[in-house]
Amino acid sequence: MEYFKSFPLFIILIPFMASFSMPLVKNEKTAKTISLITSFVCLALSAFTFFYVITNGAFKYDMGHFKAPLGIELKVGIFESVMVSVFMFVTFSVIAHSVCNSQNDMTSKKVPIYYLLLNVFSASICGITLTNDIFNAFVFIEVSTIAACGMIVVKDKEENILAAIKYLVYSSLGSGLVLMGIAFIYSITGNLNMDFINMELSKVYMEYDKVVMISLALFTFGIGIKGAMFPFYVWLPDAHSSSTDSTSAIISAVGLKGPVILLIKVFYTVFGAYILRQSSVLDMVLALGATGMIMGSVFAIFQNNIKKMVAYSSVAQMGYIFLGIGLGSVAGLTASAFHIITHALTKSLLFLSVGTMIKRRNTYLIGDMSALGKNMPLTLGVFSIGVFSMVGIPILPGFITKWNLSMASIESGKGFMVAAIILSSLLNCIYYLPVVINGYFKKGAEHSDNAGVEKNVDKEKLLTMAPSLLLAGAAIAVGITSGKIIEVLTLAFENTM
Repeated sequence: MEYFKSFPLFIILIPFMASFSMPLVKNEKTAKTISLITSFVCLALSAFTFFYVITNGAFKYDMGHFKAPLGIELKVGIFESVMVSVFMFVTFSVIAHSVCNSQNDMTSKKVPIYYLLLNVFSASICGITLTNDIFNAFVFIEVSTIAACGMIVVKDKEENILAAIKYLVYSSLGSGLVLMGIAFIYSITGNLNMDFINMELSKVYMEYDKVVMISLALFTFGIGIKGAMFPFYVWLPDAHSSSTDSTSAIISAVGLKGPVILLIKVFYTVFGAYILRQSSVLDMVLALGATGMIMGSVFAIFQNNIKKMVAYSSVAQMGYIFLGIGLGSVAGLTASAFHIITHALTKSLLFLSVGTMIKRRNTYLIGDMSALGKNMPLTLGVFSIGVFSMVGIPILPGFITKWNLSMASIESGKGFMVAAIILSSLLNCIYYLPVVINGYFKKGAEHSDNAGVEKNVDKEKLLTMAPSLLLAGAAIAVGITSGKIIEVLTLAFENTM
C-alpha cells in the first residue's frame, strides 16, 4: 500500500509531462485525446489518494532524497485529497466539454498550445494544494498565473489581450506582496517548510511580533488579490468573460481556489490559530468577504453581457468562502471548504452552459436569451440547476453552504452575518432567476440557432452535453450527500484550532 503515497506526486507530474508532448503534436485531435486521458488518469489517482487518506490517515511524501526542512515535501490530508479530487473532476469535465464541442474561437494550430497551457495550469493548482513548502507554493501559483494568461489570449482578440495584461499586472502586485511575506518569515525562522516555520514562530513570535504581523498582512493582501477577494477582484470580470468557454470554466472553478487553499494553509499551518487571534486579520477577511458577497451581486445585476454577469457572480461566491475563513472557527472553515466544492462544480457548469447558449444565439446579451427552453431544453435545464444552487434552493449544495455559514456565524457570536447572507441570496435571485424565467416562459423573437433545435435530442447532442450533465449530476449528488461531506471536512479542520 506504500506506493499509494506516491500518487500525489504523479498527479502533479503527469500533466506537466503531457504538456511537454504538446509541441510535438501535429493535429488537434491528438492534443485533445492526450489531455483527456491525462485528466482521467489524474482523477483516478486523486480518488485513490482520497480513499487511502480516509483509511490510513494523513501522510507526507518527500520529493527527492532530502527530508524536510532541507527537501520539499507534499502534505496530504483529508482537506488536500478532497480538493484535488474535486479539481481533477472539474478539469476532466471541462476538457471533455472542449473535446465534444468544436473550438470555433481558436485556430487549429493553437489547439496544442492551448492544451499545453491547460495541463500546466491543472498541475500547478494541484501543486499549490499539495505542497508543504511555502516557496514551492509561490512557484506553483506563478506558473498557474502565466498559464492562465496564455489561455485567456488564445482567442487573439483585443479584449482578450487587454484582459490578460490586467490579470498579469494585478497578479504581479499580489506576487510581490507574497514574496515579501515569504522573505520576512524566512528571515526570522530560517525555514520554508510550513510545519517547520510554525514550530520556529512559536519560539520567536514574542521577539518578532511586528515582523510576524507585517508578514501575515502581506500574505493576506497578496493572496487576496490572486483569489479575487473584494475589492481586489478587478481583474476577474474581463478575464473570465472574454475567454473561451473552457478557460472561463476552469479559471473560475479551479484557478480561484488555489490561492484560497494557500491562504488557509498560511493561516493555520504557517502562523497557527494563536497568532491569528492576536491579530485583526480574520476580522478584516470576514468584513471583506461579507462586502464581496453583496457588492459582487450588485455589480452582476447591472450587466447586459450574460458571461460578465456570471463572472461578477464569482466575486460574490468567493465572498462566501472568505466569510467562512474569517469566522475563524472549525464550522466556518468547514462551510468555506464545502463552498469551494460547490462553487467549483456549479460555476464550471454555468460557464459551459452559458457558452453553449451564446454560440447558439450568437449574442452575449441577456435580453436575447428568451425562449431558450423551446430550442435548448437540455442547456437551459443544466443552467437552471446551477442557478438554483447559486440562489440557495434546498437540497442543492449552494443552500447547504448558506445554511452552514449562517449556523457558523451564530456559533461564532457574529449572527449579524446571517443578514448579509440572506441579502446576498436575494440579490442572486434578482439577476439569475429572470434568465431562467424568460428562458422557459417568455415568448421571444425567433432566433436562428447555429446548431439547430435541441428539442429532438439524438446521441450526438447528448454527447456534446454529457460533460455539463455530469457536472450537474455531481452538484446534485454533493447536495444530497452534504451531511457526510461536511462530516469528513470537519475532521480535516478539528486539529487546526
